[in-house]
Amino acid sequence: MLEDHTTAASSATTWPAAYPHGYAVVDVETTGLARDDRIISAAVYRLDARGEVEDHWYTLVNPERDPGPVWIHGLTSEALEGAPLFADIAEEFATRLEGRVLVAHNAVFDWQMIAREYARARREPPVRQRLCTIALSKALDLPLPNHKLESLAAHFGVVQRRAHHALDDARVLAEAFRPSLHAAARDGLRLPLHECRPLTEWTDRPAPRIGQQAGGPGGYGHRATGWRPARKRPACPYPNPGRYEEGKRLKQGMRVAFSGDTSVERELLEDRAVEAGLHVATSLSRLTSLLVTNDPDSGTSKVLKARQYGTPVVDEAAFGQLLADVEPASEQ
Repeated sequence: MLEDHTTAASSATTWPAAYPHGYAVVDVETTGLARDDRIISAAVYRLDARGEVEDHWYTLVNPERDPGPVWIHGLTSEALEGAPLFADIAEEFATRLEGRVLVAHNAVFDWQMIAREYARARREPPVRQRLCTIALSKALDLPLPNHKLESLAAHFGVVQRRAHHALDDARVLAEAFRPSLHAAARDGLRLPLHECRPLTEWTDRPAPRIGQQAGGPGGYGHRATGWRPARKRPACPYPNPGRYEEGKRLKQGMRVAFSGDTSVERELLEDRAVEAGLHVATSLSRLTSLLVTNDPDSGTSKVLKARQYGTPVVDEAAFGQLLADVEPASEQ
């Protein structure tokens, strides 16, 4: 039923010329959610310009450390011990991604995990753009109860067989992405594409070997290794002048917080803000001058607090324009 509908939509839709020529639907399972966590399995479904499956690929990856939340992904130390290292599969993975838009559910997470693994392997992933299916479902205004993959799958009648298994999650997402893509083409919707910038810094600090306990249940709490040196920014030298007011300039010393996915890598945006004399805040409080988010309806803790406190909110594009003309701090 779904296939027939999609085919009919294909023939009836004048395909937007600006749409990408191919997609790589990706899912990775990891040892955790932090910067120093590792990929333990990866799957890619390659799709053509109209979302039809060309082929798929799956691999386990030895993370060289404890596998983390086994109760979620089901991959034990024993299962991963004989698996290839990421460096061993990096080239094959790259051939699956090359020349395509990376598509994932919460794409910024998958992209950042992939980018860090390539940085560790001293390689650059061939990905220039990503598309988040959460953002696409919001743009299509799909009547979903939440933004979980299972809800998107249910909406399109896609059956999940093994949740949190990279290959099945990628399959489910590919099947749900195709009708989403056709709906976007039908409505002439601009796809929510974001730029991917590869990472170029990493560290070589030793990590605990696979099977070695790392603290917390199954090692989930371990944070001993890192992909880049820790950066502690100096304190902002300017006093906080208060909240940003719409139509006015940003002023040095203003406290700026970020939430959600951005087209420019988050750390680069933060660096630009600091260079302009702003204070980058990791959390949101009543003292925050401005929240920058491309998704003000996301329901993240920062967005909810911004609503509660009445903190002004702008998107990334508007923030970029404001950064070009920041008012100097008042003389003391």
